[in-house]
Amino acid sequence: MKKHLSAKTKWLIVAAVLLSVLVTVTSAMKTGGWASRTVQTILTPFRSASSALVRQVERYYDYVFRYESLQAENAALKAQISAMEENVRSADSLQRENERLHQLLDLSSKREDYHFASAYVISWVDSNWKSAFTIGKGTSSGIHEGLVAVTEYGQVVGLVTEAGTNWATVTTVLDSSLDISATVASTGYNGVVEGALATGSEGLLRMNYLPTDSVLRNNDQVLTTGSTVYPRGLIIGYITDANFDQTGVAKYALLKPAADLDDLEQVFIITDFDQQ
Repeated sequence: MKKHLSAKTKWLIVAAVLLSVLVTVTSAMKTGGWASRTVQTILTPFRSASSALVRQVERYYDYVFRYESLQAENAALKAQISAMEENVRSADSLQRENERLHQLLDLSSKREDYHFASAYVISWVDSNWKSAFTIGKGTSSGIHEGLVAVTEYGQVVGLVTEAGTNWATVTTVLDSSLDISATVASTGYNGVVEGALATGSEGLLRMNYLPTDSVLRNNDQVLTTGSTVYPRGLIIGYITDANFDQTGVAKYALLKPAADLDDLEQVFIITDFDQQ
């Protein structure tokens, strides 16, 4: 390791060396008698000062060298810790992806007509009136406008509304621009689900046009009825509340989305399916 000394330290070393040389030469003189004793008397303080100075310089030199060594060691340890943390994050990410692919395999075994393209979420649209995100795949991977995005459990995430060569925009079910034909799984009541951003029910969906006499229970599952866009039987959400609309002749229900949009990392785009 290269050692760097300040100008002050260098001058101290030079002075110490000169004094040591002077003392050594003088001590070597065999003059004898009172002259020798006089010289020894005069030089003794300088010899002591020289020794003290040399010791001080050595201590300072050792300190500087040790400080630089500790700095280098500290930097190396930080790099190792950073690499270990990155490995842990990568392992966690791979484990989550592995779990998602296992669930997707189960979904594929139940619906062999589904064809998927997987993609990671790379950014979200920063807006109070729109709910959408961008994925890192596009037309080169068979993804185009009008395709449905789901989770590995078959939960509806949203719809591809724009696509480029290597990117696409997915508008989520929370966005009020989407309308999805839906049915209550336990009773068969049909309606239309839309995002509730425009209704003031933040984070919830709204199922409209339900029959006046419909009996709706909390946690009832709501599924897609099937169309040229949305395959039949995808999970949209779960009923949390119900009431009459402003006309008083129809009911509506508020739904909690089945897909956890706040913790979304990866989605699966249904590129093809059997519309029968």
